Amino acid sequence: MESQADTSQIVRFAKLTELLDLGRANSLWPMTFGLACCAIEMMAAGASRFDLARFGAEVFRPSPRQADLMIVAGTVNRKMAPMVKTLYDQMLEPKWVIAMGNCAISGGPFVYPGQYSVVEGVEKLFPVDVVIPGCPPRPEALIEGILALEEKLTGTRRWPRVESR
Repeated sequence: MESQADTSQIVRFAKLTELLDLGRANSLWPMTFGLACCAIEMMAAGASRFDLARFGAEVFRPSPRQADLMIVAGTVNRKMAPMVKTLYDQMLEPKWVIAMGNCAISGGPFVYPGQYSVVEGVEKLFPVDVVIPGCPPRPEALIEGILALEEKLTGTRRWPRVESR
């Protein structure tokens, strides 16, 4: 008969919440939602060269009721802000938000004294979980942002970090 130490290396017992978090982190369903030039980089991340499907976030959903991740990619104008907020409110819980690009994070180059048409950061509309800086950020940055969200959900990192030299 095997000892308890031998079986613990083979079988891992987890709490139900940890198991659910692991399932959620490895099967994020982002909503198809691009507002400006950052959306082109988001589309490139889902294409074959970068292959976002490797990380479990391949199923871009057309409806907020089917998505659990909103990637705000681009400039949010004040005229568009109520619609963006409505889409966020229609998403089911739990839901997460990635602000992709400088325009979504802070209004980008469109912020200047006296401007009135651009929302200076999507976090003024709803909470943001991960920010991806850049103008526009590369597809690799979006993949890194999704990995950061997975790390936030599970507490561990599935893929190692690659340090730049």
